[in-house]
Amino acid sequence: MRIGIGSDIHRLVKGRPLVIAGVKIPFAKGLLGHSDGDVLCHAIADAILGAMAFGDIGTHFPDNDSKWKGVSGLKILEETRKIAGRKKMKVRQVDSILVCQHPLLSPFRDEIQAGIAGALKIGVEMVGVKFKTNEGLAEIGKGQAISSLAVVVLSQHTRSK
Repeated sequence: MRIGIGSDIHRLVKGRPLVIAGVKIPFAKGLLGHSDGDVLCHAIADAILGAMAFGDIGTHFPDNDSKWKGVSGLKILEETRKIAGRKKMKVRQVDSILVCQHPLLSPFRDEIQAGIAGALKIGVEMVGVKFKTNEGLAEIGKGQAISSLAVVVLSQHTRSK
C-alpha cells in the first residue's frame, strides 16, 4: 500500500466557468489556470503521483505545454490513473476537502464524487469529498480563491489499466 497527499489552490476570476470534477457550478466566477483550474482533480492527481514518488502535476502536465491548455481536470485525473497503472498501481480510496467560501458546493457532492470515481475507475463509495469554508479569513474567505487537499491510498496490482 502507498499513501499520497496533494493540494492545490486557484484564484477565482470573472469570465471563466467554475468546474469541479467535471461538474459545472453556477457562479459568477471560475478558477484561473492553464487547464480548467479544477483544484480538486489537481490535488487528487498530485496525491496519486506523490504516493508513487513520481513527481507532481507540474512535471507531468506542465503549464507551458499547449497540449494541456484548457484541459479538463477529469482528463488530468484519468491520465494520472493511467500513469499509476503503468507502474502497476491502482487507486483504492480518495479522501478530499474543498475549501471555498462561496458558492455553496455541498449540493453538488454526489455529482462531484461520481466524476472522480469514474475518472479513477473506483466505486463512488471509495471517494470522500468534504466542504469547508475559511470562516471569512484570507483570500479564500474573501471569495478570491478555492483550495483543495486530497489523500489517496494506492495498492499494487498485477495488470495495467
